[in-house]
Amino acid sequence: MINSTQENLVLRYRYPEFVFESFEYYRNADGIKADYVYKLGEHTFKPSVEIPTSDIRNEEIDDNFLNYLFFNFGVINAMHYYKLAIPQVFRINAGYLDEAQKSFFQKIFYGELSEFLYNNNIQIPFDHFMTIETIEKPEEERPIFDFKTKLDGNLIPVGGNKNSVITLETLQPMHDKNYCFLYHYGHDDANIAATDCIKEAGYGLEKVLDFNLDLDPQIFTLAQEGFYNGHVASSSCFAFAAYILAYLNKLENIILSNNAFDGNNHQYSKSFGFEQDFQTYISTYFTPGVKYFSLLRCINDYRIYQKFIKYPLYLKAFGGCQNHTEEKRWCGHCARCLYNYLMLYPLVDHDKLKEVFGSNLLDDQRLSATFVNLVNAGSSNPFDFVGTKEEIVYSLQLALNQIQEGEKIPFLLQYFRDYLNTFTLQYDITRFYNAQHHIPQEYLALILQS
Repeated sequence: MINSTQENLVLRYRYPEFVFESFEYYRNADGIKADYVYKLGEHTFKPSVEIPTSDIRNEEIDDNFLNYLFFNFGVINAMHYYKLAIPQVFRINAGYLDEAQKSFFQKIFYGELSEFLYNNNIQIPFDHFMTIETIEKPEEERPIFDFKTKLDGNLIPVGGNKNSVITLETLQPMHDKNYCFLYHYGHDDANIAATDCIKEAGYGLEKVLDFNLDLDPQIFTLAQEGFYNGHVASSSCFAFAAYILAYLNKLENIILSNNAFDGNNHQYSKSFGFEQDFQTYISTYFTPGVKYFSLLRCINDYRIYQKFIKYPLYLKAFGGCQNHTEEKRWCGHCARCLYNYLMLYPLVDHDKLKEVFGSNLLDDQRLSATFVNLVNAGSSNPFDFVGTKEEIVYSLQLALNQIQEGEKIPFLLQYFRDYLNTFTLQYDITRFYNAQHHIPQEYLALILQS
């Protein structure tokens, strides 16, 4: 049963089909470019991807295989345009998917769009969500690439948050074989926090691989004209883009920075489940030579903060606020800002912390509702990308224990002490270890000893 009102689903009824019509990729002296064509009723979208020659080191590129990789990216990238109306049917005229592949992409679309559907008050059960239809199975077999030379090296996606900092620093013993991965929405999209963290970690431009995706601007204009609008999780797009860059540079490992509980906030593509599903997919349909895993999957967020404070030079470099601007990395009024502040509060000099965030966020009464949502189990927005309640409460209790006699207690910390400090911790936050991971032993030893 579909639970949304007829009004909420009017666009889904008006546009029953979304089409991935075609794509083309080509190589020239400037690098590689792929052009895509999607259709939604009377609207045609033409996004493109560009990878500069400087970011390509594989001299044995198999064009059929690379073409297949760009086709797969085109399927997942379609999500940015499909979301405008959430049609019942996703038709792919650009290529063929077998039934297992269709199921894989259906699961990704539903997971990645969960926050989007929630914010647009659209409730569609998975079984009724989407049907994928493709062209008939071609006579020729799909290309399976067998690397002629040994894969080596690591590709590290860098978002500029504290997690990617820990991955960069933990892998310093492998510095010479590491490459950093930046995903851009257009050539003018500059993630200042990411580039600053990469620079702080000692990597020059020659060690940074860029994947430039130019979105069709109609997705923004149509959103203003009444189509569905909102944030769409994109980690699955990053995964396919990272694989393309790993192939173009003969890299063996794509190393993420998701912790033990990432994905519990309904972002499927950050979860261990997606990690497993994507590894199975690339091993089955691409090549088994590339490994996809998160270096931090074995630890919780609090332990990541413990590691992060060992590198104080990153305090002014890192970010994590979705409302950031080039001038201001932390907006100071969202759940992410408050969460990062309160987790660092018992671990970092308070004056330094105020300098980074612009003010003492724990003394800002305007953040009271956000604070209560963070602390009270079950009351926060399920899509706020913050740590567990246990970690939040532990950090606040630690901050209270550090208060000196006569010291003024920040407003929100005082509120926690008087009204909210009733949560009993169920495990040792500081020694947490998650055994559910696929971290190779050599890399596991590095993260556990750092």
